[in-house]
Formats: sequence, C-alpha cells, structure tokens
Amino acid sequence: MPDTFFTALYSGSSPVTLPVFLAITASALILGLVYALLYRSIEHCSRSFALTLSLLPAVVSVVILMVSGSIGAGVAVAGTFSLVRFRSAPGTGKEIVSVFISMAIGLACGMGFPLLAALFTVILCAMYALFTRLIFPDAGDEEAEKTLQITIPEDLEYAGLFDDIFNRYTSGARLVRVKTTNLGSLNRLSYELRMLKPGTEKAMIDELRCRNGNLEINLSARCEGSEL
Repeated sequence: MPDTFFTALYSGSSPVTLPVFLAITASALILGLVYALLYRSIEHCSRSFALTLSLLPAVVSVVILMVSGSIGAGVAVAGTFSLVRFRSAPGTGKEIVSVFISMAIGLACGMGFPLLAALFTVILCAMYALFTRLIFPDAGDEEAEKTLQITIPEDLEYAGLFDDIFNRYTSGARLVRVKTTNLGSLNRLSYELRMLKPGTEKAMIDELRCRNGNLEINLSARCEGSEL
C-alpha cells in the first residue's frame, strides 16, 4: 500500500475549497449509507434510526471542517454535542455503538481522510456481520423477554401468588419492583419474564386476570435502556 493512501485531502490550517468540501461530504454520505444498510439488514432497526446512521457521518464531517484549527470553536462544538445526550431517548448498547461508529466515520472524513474512513467502514461492517452472525448469534431471547405489570388489591399477599402460572408459560420470572397506587389501595407488581413459547401471551394473561380480580395487566417487550 503506498504511503500516500492515507494522505489528507487538505491541511487543517488551509482553507476549505468547494471541491474538497463536496468530496468529503459525498464520501461521508456514501459510507454512512453503506453502514446504515448493513445495520438495518442485520438488526431490523427503525427507519428513523437508519436515517440517523446514514446522515450522521456527513453532519460530523462538516462540523469538523468548520472547526479545524480553532480550539475555541472545537470546545464549543463539544459542549453542544454533549447536550444531545439529554434530548434523546435511552438506547440499547448496539444502538449507542452504532452511533459512535457513524461519528468515527464522519470524523475521519472531516479530517480529510476519506480513504481511511472507507477502510474503517469496510472493516467494521465485516466485523459486525461476523460477530452478529457467527460469534454472538441471535437466539430469539430478546423477543421472548417481556416485562409484565400486574395490579392487585393491597391486601392480597403477592409472594408466590402467580408462580404456578409462570411455571407453565415462562422459563423464568423475577419480581423486580412493587409500587403502591390509587392512594395505597392497590399494588403494582413488575416482573421480568422469558416466555417458553411465542403466542402464549394471551392465555397467560387470561389466567392472571382470574387471579388478580380482573384488574389492569400490562405486558410489553423488555426495556433495554439499562443494557449497558
């Protein structure tokens, strides 16, 4: 590989010309789209998140172009990016890593190294596909994991109350929280479950309704906001 392969398109102290700007932006958009397509084909993420991964490298690359050589502007931009943490919903570990990868692609393009960014994208895409398909394959655990909330009267002893039902429909159930509601007249129990078979949720809920006096029951996918 020649020594000029990783040569920057421009120097941080030199002015940014239109051809350099267009080349860097185009490379960031293409590489971001490549990574977003691969991520969506493997993880089946939402359209909005795929769009974020596609455009984020171009946004970061333009920001780096604008602040190159200016320490004050760089500090201001870093503070602005830190505010995004408080304006976004918590994500899973895979989503957070994907956002960082997109930012790294944009940083490499913004510093004037589109070929290095392309090589980085190829390596990361290959490793991501390898890890998710072979080393850490999806065994369907995420779809089977549920969060169950059951409302019961406050005078009803909840310890072991639903164990026989959970034994029939789940491979594991754990009580994680008890909360009083309706001025203390009701208790809301939160369980983490792993279903034995798909499609048995309604049958389980019907049996739980008979046990809790037909009060409110909420069954949802496991929240992954605390995965990290």
